[in-house]
Amino acid sequence: MATSTYLSNPIVKIGAVDISDQCTAATLSQTTQELQANAFGSSAVAYVAGLQNNSLTIDLYWSTAASETYATFKSLVGTVIATITIQGSSAATSATNPLGTLTGSFMPTLSPVYTLGALTTCSITFMGGTFAWSEA
Repeated sequence: MATSTYLSNPIVKIGAVDISDQCTAATLSQTTQELQANAFGSSAVAYVAGLQNNSLTIDLYWSTAASETYATFKSLVGTVIATITIQGSSAATSATNPLGTLTGSFMPTLSPVYTLGALTTCSITFMGGTFAWSEA
């Protein structure tokens, strides 16, 4: 039987800064590049794992208040971010609430979107880095 998870309060942290109160979505692409490992006489294409090529896109409300979106991200453009963590809820890390950690990713842009009659937002994509899940 198919199951789904309803997330009512996910947690997103950039280093020690919790930005969950401004975050509306987090899209993780956990990717490992495939490398062909064929030799003479192979009868089918074979692959082995290459480098990780991960990315994390977070959608945020744009806030210029102290310790919010602008203050957190303005100086991170063009830098490597030490640690970003995502988790389904603030409950303890477990098999049903794993903690995802992206380490050493790059933040190339900061692009707020100003729209008449709407809340200002921004979407930030962190590129590269090593990703791992933890259950404890």
